[in-house]
Amino acid sequence: YVGLQTTFLKRVLLVLLQAEQCLGREYALAFGERGASVIVNDLGGDIKGGGKSSAAADKVVEEIKAKGGKAVANYDSVEDGEKLIQTALDTFGRIDVSPSSYLFLYRILRDRSFARTSDLDWDLIHRVHLRGSFLVTRAAWNHMKNQKFGRIIMTSSAAGIYGNFGQANYSAAKLGLLGLANTLAIEGKKYNIHCNTIAPTAGSRLTQTVMPPDLLDSLKAEYVAPLVLWLCHEECKENGSLFEVGAGWIGKLRWERTLGKIVRHKNQNMSPEDVRDKWDQICDFTDATKPANIQESLQSLVEVLSKVDDGEGILANPTSAMASTGSGINPVKAVGKVLPQMTFTYTHMHCILYALGVGMSTKDPDQLKFLYEGHDDFSCLPTFGVIPAQSSMLEGGLSSVPGLSFDPTRLLHGEQYLELYKPLPTSGTLTSKASIADILDKGSGAVILLDVHTYSNQELVCYNQFSVFIVGAGGFGGKRSSDKAVSTVPAPNRAPDAVVEDETSRDQAALYRLSGDWNPLHINPSFAAMGGFKAPILHGLCSFGFAARHVLKQYAGNDVSRFKSIKVRFVKPVLPGQRLQTEMWKEGNRIHLLCKVKETGAVVLSGAYIDLHAAPGASVNAVPAEAGGLQSDLVFAEIGRRIKDLGAELVKKVNAQWSKSKFVRSASLFVIIFPTSLISSVHLGPYTGKADVTFIVADEDFMEVVMGKLNPQKAFFAGKLKVRGNIMMSQKLEMILKDYAKL
Repeated sequence: YVGLQTTFLKRVLLVLLQAEQCLGREYALAFGERGASVIVNDLGGDIKGGGKSSAAADKVVEEIKAKGGKAVANYDSVEDGEKLIQTALDTFGRIDVSPSSYLFLYRILRDRSFARTSDLDWDLIHRVHLRGSFLVTRAAWNHMKNQKFGRIIMTSSAAGIYGNFGQANYSAAKLGLLGLANTLAIEGKKYNIHCNTIAPTAGSRLTQTVMPPDLLDSLKAEYVAPLVLWLCHEECKENGSLFEVGAGWIGKLRWERTLGKIVRHKNQNMSPEDVRDKWDQICDFTDATKPANIQESLQSLVEVLSKVDDGEGILANPTSAMASTGSGINPVKAVGKVLPQMTFTYTHMHCILYALGVGMSTKDPDQLKFLYEGHDDFSCLPTFGVIPAQSSMLEGGLSSVPGLSFDPTRLLHGEQYLELYKPLPTSGTLTSKASIADILDKGSGAVILLDVHTYSNQELVCYNQFSVFIVGAGGFGGKRSSDKAVSTVPAPNRAPDAVVEDETSRDQAALYRLSGDWNPLHINPSFAAMGGFKAPILHGLCSFGFAARHVLKQYAGNDVSRFKSIKVRFVKPVLPGQRLQTEMWKEGNRIHLLCKVKETGAVVLSGAYIDLHAAPGASVNAVPAEAGGLQSDLVFAEIGRRIKDLGAELVKKVNAQWSKSKFVRSASLFVIIFPTSLISSVHLGPYTGKADVTFIVADEDFMEVVMGKLNPQKAFFAGKLKVRGNIMMSQKLEMILKDYAKL
């Protein structure tokens, strides 16, 4: 017992059993032997649910105590769940482990063929097995939540999983327990409450009349109890699973689904004959899928719907197709229509809030320029350009367009394109003008291309194209593609040139929604559950912002003036708290990217790329010092000589571990490098590496500082010297610049 006993010493177990020879008794004895405090409940009724006696519960309690364990009896009905739990609280002060059915429920049967099943037969079985589980679990639930620990075992049966003649009432109740357990597993996960289901095969008083003695001996309840104990242990992380167990064997069950077959023809009604003709493929389990949750089930369905064959069953008359399908989409009326103009007024606060919403943090000094309005280079992230434009999509503008009649709850954000014509101002008033660029018929749905041009006064600042997918609105006979759509581009078929990982916070969606997307899908667990998600999901445009800033930092040094455009396709949702991994491929000024969830490998953004403007002076060759005409060229020549002569000794004095300092002036670029290899050098620019600290200073002012005529701090506060990055790193240059005479 070494290893598992310690935990049970502080746990309180509620065991419900019906008779001394059953699974419940085995569980009670096993937990008691391991040190758990046990509440033993039994009405002492017969297998049909009649009668009442305390003898069975008392006997088990005596057995536990005789072995040195702690136990107390309870004789309440499972329909008085609060009383059962109160016994545990009054006696031991807590409730930790709550098995059900064999434990939570009195194990009774009222077997009848379906035609002979009475209302009483049905109701009694459901009251005891299903409703009883609900009542007792509900009574324990909040106590488990408050103590951040709970283990619940629902006991189903093979009859519930597979069905069994004469047990319609029992089978329905037992499968109902599985559904209850699966939902409790989802809701309890964040409180460290795990709920699993077992379907045991064991001999008991209920089966002794239908099983031969030798078989009963092989199906002892003691061969089931070890599984229950392990599932109830705090080291066990299993949650939301189903196990069959018996005779010393344990197997885990899961759902399996065929790949299926799309039966509907494009632009035609679906017929029973279509189903008949595809029946063999519908039922073929070759390469079957195994959806593990409702999200995977729905996601697979959406993926299948998007693959409806566009060449199958095309009708010649698009007008009649629209009339027959009743999709509510009429491109003739909608394309070209202009939506109401939107005005967006914002301050530096909105820029900072957006930056925080897409994961910016003061932990990274390079990101301070996006988070502090007093920064010398305070900037607005380029992807903020979607914010003033999104109101055209979010505030009901689409539904006001003639020819666009659809259920807004079936709208999905499919793709996004953003192009900037100048860096976004950090405050001001922007006006957005939106129009329907085109509408595409994808069979399973309609794609609306919404173009939004955003202006500052009369100057065009940025352009967005929202591609929105309306599930179920296809089949109106429209075209499948458009030359007005900005296309995605697949990533190169080679290893990425760079990979950046970033963790989203648990409150990432709650923070991002403050930038204007108030959809409760991203904050309300109940609303998310209605959409098939186990928890609120992150906004697609939040992942979009994460990936964009990864590229901006990696390939543009956070220089917003270099950002030109971004295009992405939204693939799968992200749960707040998951890590985002952005893989990048550089091809000229285009950076291809693929964004994934690190924990699962699921692709979040695909076909994506960012176009950058060329770096200033990127096409200009390095200018020799003698051609620059700068006084400070001589200074850097002397620094280079000194670094070469002193080498490791100077590096040690400076105490720099891979520090780079970059001096940018009107005509030249110098970089001082102190690598960990202690091989030091001065480079005449340009330089493509990342600098820890960057100084911008005029040539004559730099010379004044070097010769001691101008105090660097005074130069800084006078605006003559600008510093970006790790300001503290600049102090490491003192060893180089302090000897004015030699310089």
